[in-house]
Amino acid sequence: MKLHELADRPGARKTRKRIGRGIGSGKGKTGGRGGKGQTARSGKRIKGFEGGQMPLHRRLPKRGFRNTAFARKLNEINLGRVQQAIDAGRLDPAATIDAAAMVKAGLLRRAKDGVRLLGDGEIKAKVALAVFGASKSAVAAVEKAGGSVQILAPKAETSGQAA
Repeated sequence: MKLHELADRPGARKTRKRIGRGIGSGKGKTGGRGGKGQTARSGKRIKGFEGGQMPLHRRLPKRGFRNTAFARKLNEINLGRVQQAIDAGRLDPAATIDAAAMVKAGLLRRAKDGVRLLGDGEIKAKVALAVFGASKSAVAAVEKAGGSVQILAPKAETSGQAA
């Protein structure tokens, strides 16, 4: 192969359409923009405008609410990852394992608002965990292995009247 034989693959370079260059080009006069009006102009055009009919995004009902102001950002970690770190010697099973210990061990990049423990994987070591929240299966697995889980999350207030 020689330098002058190098070429792009077929279809790699697309030739530019020259619009507005006479009737014979097939893209003359209006230049593919249709008739007159807002859509023929450059710049602004109404997104989602349906010719005066109520647009789809306004016909559909509003639904849901995302509480981003007070929502807690939690790290989620499975029991299997904790066991791997213990096996690798990055976590000490004798000490209480909390968010700071997990960050130091490299299980988490940063401690957000807390850690939620999930029950995927198997834990064999007897460990004491201090986490913001934990699933029932995770708590059961840790207690079966002889460990304990301390939940740091505040208790949910029940909206019942005191008798």
